[in-house]
Amino acid sequence: MAPQKSTVNAVYRRLAAHYGRPAPTHPRGKPVDVLVETILSQHTSDTNSHRAFLSLRRAFPRWEDVRTAPPRRIEAAIRAGGLARQKSRRIKEVLAIIKEREGRISLARLNRMSDDEAYTYLTSLPGVGDKTACCILLFALGRTVMPVDTHIHRITRRLEWIPTKAPPAHARAVWEKCLSPDKLYHAHVLLIAHGRRTCTARNPACGACPIRRLCPMG
Repeated sequence: MAPQKSTVNAVYRRLAAHYGRPAPTHPRGKPVDVLVETILSQHTSDTNSHRAFLSLRRAFPRWEDVRTAPPRRIEAAIRAGGLARQKSRRIKEVLAIIKEREGRISLARLNRMSDDEAYTYLTSLPGVGDKTACCILLFALGRTVMPVDTHIHRITRRLEWIPTKAPPAHARAVWEKCLSPDKLYHAHVLLIAHGRRTCTARNPACGACPIRRLCPMG
């Protein structure tokens, strides 16, 4: 079931040749910003979640303002991202816990932690799972991890590198084990592009797939 490193790297090279290699560096954000934007990204498109995030920041310039705001005001600000009621309450809950732990709404302490320590801290927050924690580690702290979204999870399952019911963390372990650290961000971007354009959830375009010769489905 587990793939050879050479096979994983062959998939990476073919995706890079097909979609183009992403920029060598990725944008860095503040940990709390990335946390909130990742919560907003759940069950919606990147476009809608980013619109909701910008709307939230316009309505509430400080995270402390969000923590103390009535849920309905937050819902109105993030409506573009969908599931506004659930997400507004989750954001308030997480910000309140961070304030209680840190004395302020800041995750700067994560910079002094190891990857494992930071991951444990983040996943102890309500609603923060593997993907959200890894997004913060990668996009805020610059750590060499591989966030696994629904596209990457689906592609890894279709390649039969993990069991069908394996959680996203199992997919992450495969990519992190087989790719060098400098390729993880690029692989993350390439796999999401592949999942959106070709290896879609329904009616995947296997005939146009650049990795079909390496995929049991192809």
